Amino acid sequence: YQNAGANMVQQIAYSLAHVNEYFNRITNINQPIVFEISVGTNYFFEIAKLRALRILFNLIAKEYNHKFDCHLLVSPSKRNKTIYDYNVNMLRTTTECMSAILGGADAIANLPYDALYHKDNEFGDRIARNQLLILKHESHFDKVNNPADGSYYIESLTNQLAEKALVLFKDIEANGGFLKQLNEGIIKRKIQESADKEQELFDSGKEILLGTNKYPNKKELMKDNLELFPFVKIKPRKTLISPIIEKRLAEKMEQERLKNEN
Repeated sequence: YQNAGANMVQQIAYSLAHVNEYFNRITNINQPIVFEISVGTNYFFEIAKLRALRILFNLIAKEYNHKFDCHLLVSPSKRNKTIYDYNVNMLRTTTECMSAILGGADAIANLPYDALYHKDNEFGDRIARNQLLILKHESHFDKVNNPADGSYYIESLTNQLAEKALVLFKDIEANGGFLKQLNEGIIKRKIQESADKEQELFDSGKEILLGTNKYPNKKELMKDNLELFPFVKIKPRKTLISPIIEKRLAEKMEQERLKNEN
């Protein structure tokens, strides 16, 4: 949901409503529920988002006598990644991995800085691994289980996100549940509305991606470096449910720059 542009409250509420459908339809789930979650660069809010999700999951799981904690598999968002000034992606993924750790992620799958436009390669993968190793061995992020506990600011953000997400979750359930709203396109429409607001902030320069809409290197050329197509691929076909599509903030701006490259 994050990669498609959902805000944090939506990400939590839709994830909970999604898992609630499993609880309603499958009895005796005897293993942990795995959430695959993306985190962005809003450092403290992302920490709070993961904490709020776990709190609310445990609240719902208790109602179904589900005795397993959830498993949070977290990865950096693609939404704020860029093909121009691509080294900045390393800074973004580092802080995002930090948020994931402090937020209580059970596992982290880091995103190589060049994953948008390069095929899998040894250098990009090694850098991605080393970012996590540095956080573990040099920054000692593995020494405390819940380092954010007791922080008034993070606790306050966690409670606010949890309260708002719970209200949205209850609204979804009161109006037929997640699958009904997904089939009717309501979930997609709400996410698109949030994505459009964020895109407008980016296009107007109020939301900044360094090297793209702020301090771009006009001499940087990328056309010959693209091994992968880094934009949304449109392939019309019939589907039972209208898909929720991932889209990066910088796509339109990058396409214009690529067209203007000599």
